[in-house]
Amino acid sequence: QVQLVESGGGLVQAGGSLRLSCAASGRTFSDYHMGWFRRTPGKDREFVTAISWSGVNTYYADSVKGRFTISRDNAENSVYLQMNSLKPEDTAVYYCAAQSHIKRPGSERVYEYDYWGQGTQVTVSS
Repeated sequence: QVQLVESGGGLVQAGGSLRLSCAASGRTFSDYHMGWFRRTPGKDREFVTAISWSGVNTYYADSVKGRFTISRDNAENSVYLQMNSLKPEDTAVYYCAAQSHIKRPGSERVYEYDYWGQGTQVTVSS
């Protein structure tokens, strides 16, 4: 089992920045690719970004390219999401997720991920 705990969400004005963190525990963190998804009321979880187990490869949804940056620190068992130039449409609950490294990294499919955090709310006001 892998336990994931997100933090760093909050309320920010449009154009502002937030940095989300996801702390992992339980199994070897570097055995997992990591991803961030988000969900708004009435919608399914949406892929935001992912990073390979080594941190070498990153993947982004078109809607966040150039504004969001994913990174990880395997020594700290953590993955981060730096969000800049935030827009009201970025408002959502953000989830981190872990995907076994034996799978191809960067999947946008929810079912490809093995473990999920509880989520952290991000609200962007206009």
